[in-house]
Amino acid sequence: MGAEVVIEGLSKSFGKHTIWRDVTLTLPPGEVSVMLGPSGTGKSVFLKSMIGLLKPDRGKCVINGVDIVRCSERKLYETRKLFGVLFQDGALFGSMSLYDNVAFPLREHTKKSETEIRKIVLEKLDMTGLSGAEKKLPGEISGGMRKRAGLARALVLDPEIILVDEPDSGLDPVRTTYISQLFIDVNAQIDATFLIVTHNINLARTVPDNLGMLYRKELVMFGPREVLLTSEEPVVKQFLNGRMDGPIGMSEEKDSATLAAERAMFEAGHHAGGVEEVTGVPPQLQPTPGLPERQGARRRKDRVMRMLHTLPEAARESIIASLSPEEQRHYGVHSASLVGTQHGVLPTGDVATIPDSSRTQPIELGPNDATRGLPPYEQGNS
Repeated sequence: MGAEVVIEGLSKSFGKHTIWRDVTLTLPPGEVSVMLGPSGTGKSVFLKSMIGLLKPDRGKCVINGVDIVRCSERKLYETRKLFGVLFQDGALFGSMSLYDNVAFPLREHTKKSETEIRKIVLEKLDMTGLSGAEKKLPGEISGGMRKRAGLARALVLDPEIILVDEPDSGLDPVRTTYISQLFIDVNAQIDATFLIVTHNINLARTVPDNLGMLYRKELVMFGPREVLLTSEEPVVKQFLNGRMDGPIGMSEEKDSATLAAERAMFEAGHHAGGVEEVTGVPPQLQPTPGLPERQGARRRKDRVMRMLHTLPEAARESIIASLSPEEQRHYGVHSASLVGTQHGVLPTGDVATIPDSSRTQPIELGPNDATRGLPPYEQGNS
């Protein structure tokens, strides 16, 4: 399983300009998380700070007991080996073949023989759908193939944590969906911890187990996808629907006069743009048939069902309605729409049952555990 990443009170500024402050969250091990935010909110800076390429002003980023904000250079160098990074443009060496690009980290950081390196490189190229392309140069392939080659290179050291910066950059919507499917398939096979930063709405709705959002130098929310996708938080709701109607403007925040003028315009019939508003919990991408079930998705779903009784009623019903009949039986819940009532969607005691032989009692979480950064799967009874 991938490593857990615990971030506490992380803050970063450049001179007098604060990028974000007091960011606290935990990336659950083996799950896919996405960090959203309007352009310019410091999402890429957040990734670079996590891996130690930029030094935060204060706070902690703890991985396997090592705080990379305060550790020695030698310890940081060793801890970085736990990471694989897919940069926006792939960051491939233009004069090297795809094979040599993917082999580079193995030659740089290990003492493996060329025979061993060849076996690993071809395996990762096959995993990312690039078999037969190993001799091509980056300039001879499409943007989507460069992204996949960058991912193959990120995987060669068998990382526990994979960071992905704007994977849809330079890609059309179809190729973005293919690369999204690839992230899910890789996670199903190696159970690594993923953090993807993006402002792509479709990717945010369909890929991650957990969603977070940076806005106005703060972490607005972070939690399981079901919680944020059913959230009534104005900033989150506006962003996920890509509309003008809400607090986010051309400059990051609207003033009260702009909000009032726009509200009058929308009430007069002017379309607010964006996608059609999606209610409920959209289906999550599943691994390609033939691959194993994603254990991270199962762990997340168990966590959501433990906190279900702390959520608003509309969110609870949307989450339960998103479950298959088999899952509803598994957790001991049922959809209110099936029984014609807005009550009784939870079993006796208002706590969904989590069938697990290792526990004798369901775990209950407090109302803040759904969206804050502390690890909800470790919270215990509130």
